[in-house]
Amino acid sequence: MSTAPIEVLYATPMQVGESPLWHPKEEALYWIDIPARMVHCHHLPTAAHRSWQMPAEPGCIVRCATGGLIVAMRSGIAHFDTATGALTELAAAPYDTTRMRFNDGRCDAAGRLWVGTIYEPRDQPLGSLYCLERGCLINKGCPATVSNGVAFSPDSGLLYHADTTAHRITVYEFDLAQGRVGEGHLFRQFSKDKAHGYGGRPDGAVVDSEGAYWVAAFEGGCILRLSPSGDVLQKIELPVRCPTMPVFGGADLRTLFITTARHNRSEAELAQHPLSGSVLALRVSIAGLDEPSYQP
Repeated sequence: MSTAPIEVLYATPMQVGESPLWHPKEEALYWIDIPARMVHCHHLPTAAHRSWQMPAEPGCIVRCATGGLIVAMRSGIAHFDTATGALTELAAAPYDTTRMRFNDGRCDAAGRLWVGTIYEPRDQPLGSLYCLERGCLINKGCPATVSNGVAFSPDSGLLYHADTTAHRITVYEFDLAQGRVGEGHLFRQFSKDKAHGYGGRPDGAVVDSEGAYWVAAFEGGCILRLSPSGDVLQKIELPVRCPTMPVFGGADLRTLFITTARHNRSEAELAQHPLSGSVLALRVSIAGLDEPSYQP
């Protein structure tokens, strides 16, 4: 268990803060608020803050190699120019937007964007992983009800993928050169028994430089650092019940930034956890990896 001091990077609460993204050249942390349809940016040296309204709920953001961001929204995937505010559609939504939307995603080392979907009735695993490669969007399978926790091992040989509704993380063999997803097996199953030792369910995640998988336990109030075999190496208790995703940042990639949620939480829970919805930060002893950018 970690005893590192936890700081509040940004106190104004998000409804559902998600997809934290470190931008090393700008020394800034970006993130989104899904229900509010917002993209946020916090410049660490000056604490200057910017935000932009999106036309639909964003599910994730990644850096674009030519500048700006790629935003996966309910309505599709677009390039966002943070200097001008211009949005340029790259791929229309490949699903019924009344029942599904894009959610968590990340780029692989070759510059492809892998982004999953949520099937909003949440009663069937009809979501999946999509791959955007130079403007071409392909459904790669990996069925899930609420796709989350997309991450790659440091050698790009493994792809991690969580289904939050199923409380399950699956790891797949991955061929970076071909962008091919191979066989999958259970990485870790979280308990669904809320009456006995419930520890939350897997949400967003990130892999560190040693190949460990750091996952936010939504409703579990913690970040878990899992070994490549799925064992708990470390547990970081948080002052919120619903963390959504961690990311490494700072000049040495040893600051862990964590987005959190307060949407649909009870008044009692918010009274007990008033920092719900804020963006948290703490120093860790293990460095992360720089996030690849999308290659258009």
